Amino acid sequence: MNLVVAVDENWAIGNKNKLLVSIPNDMKMFRELTTGKVVVLGRKTLETFPQGQPLKNRTNIILSKNESYEVNGAVVVHSVDELLEELKKYSTEDIYIIGGDSIYKQMLPYCDVAHVTRIDHAYEADSYFPNLDADPEWEITADSDEQVYFDLTYQFVKYERKNKVQ
Repeated sequence: MNLVVAVDENWAIGNKNKLLVSIPNDMKMFRELTTGKVVVLGRKTLETFPQGQPLKNRTNIILSKNESYEVNGAVVVHSVDELLEELKKYSTEDIYIIGGDSIYKQMLPYCDVAHVTRIDHAYEADSYFPNLDADPEWEITADSDEQVYFDLTYQFVKYERKNKVQ
């Protein structure tokens, strides 16, 4: 299973239910990775999308504790166990965890690959991703050249779990 996340230098991912920054190349990379695939996200993340609608050309699976929560065009599950059962229908290489922070934390143990956009800046933030550099389970297996967007520098970094999840 994969995950996709953009983090600042403190591994922050958001503030007040919004992304820290929108970088066109990061959005492009996200689209290229996830189009035609399965994306797993939480309700609050879905609500940040345009008109709060599921992403087009993807299978959207929403994890929400609210038993009555429904979304047109998406599968809604209410627990990690229910989510894992639903995900058995798909190839693990085609599954991408896309946030927010509680979904990342719950699903990280099941992921083998993390596509991380590392932004060389510290933002004001209230949600964070676990620091993979500090986790001996993870190693960097690929990275891009440094990219620049206006005055921001960033890099695409691929982390892989040293011992794959069974």
